[in-house]
Amino acid sequence: MKISNKHIVLFALFIVPLLFYIFLSLGINNFAKLPVLTKKVIDVSAISKKHQFDRKISIVTFLGNDIDVAKGELFNLNEKIYKPFYDFKDFQLIVIAPKGTEEEVEKLQKKLGEFTNMVRWNFIFASETEIKVLFDSFKTGGSLDKNLHSSKAFIIDKDTNLRGRDDDKDAFEGKMYGYLMTSVAELKNKMKDDVKVVLAEYRLALKKNNADRQI
Repeated sequence: MKISNKHIVLFALFIVPLLFYIFLSLGINNFAKLPVLTKKVIDVSAISKKHQFDRKISIVTFLGNDIDVAKGELFNLNEKIYKPFYDFKDFQLIVIAPKGTEEEVEKLQKKLGEFTNMVRWNFIFASETEIKVLFDSFKTGGSLDKNLHSSKAFIIDKDTNLRGRDDDKDAFEGKMYGYLMTSVAELKNKMKDDVKVVLAEYRLALKKNNADRQI
């Protein structure tokens, strides 16, 4: 029995998208997702109307008042995390800095700009209260130091959830809320892999949504 061109067209228009949708659904359900450790942190848009966590994959850091202390951490983060992923259009790096540090931060930005494309870097200046409230919403069990600084970087997904590990052998009770920027090994061997997972989730979700619209 010969298959007509009409049948081939019908198959391409209706059956192939359906099979693709089923494939994506199975892939997403079986995909090893990075655990959600804190649901719905405060969106950074509460501090800056020009920025948001919603519908973005964000790496968040708290710079603090002593820029010299945190400078090396940001250079590590830039090399091991930012550079491999900044081509992804919905990826961003958010640096929360206290008001009054604008001049020092500008110098830091220029230094970073000598080594990297700063297109996904975002520096946001906030009051002490705003910084503490934002950090506390992450519910890490930890706190900022006296300079409003943390040595850890955090992954916030497109739904404003904090992602991390719940079975890490080196973390207290297995929960790794943030990644130590002073440790190149931790950034390279743990955070980089975890960012890959979150971005892969995001891509699969986009493909699934596109498939839904086509069916």
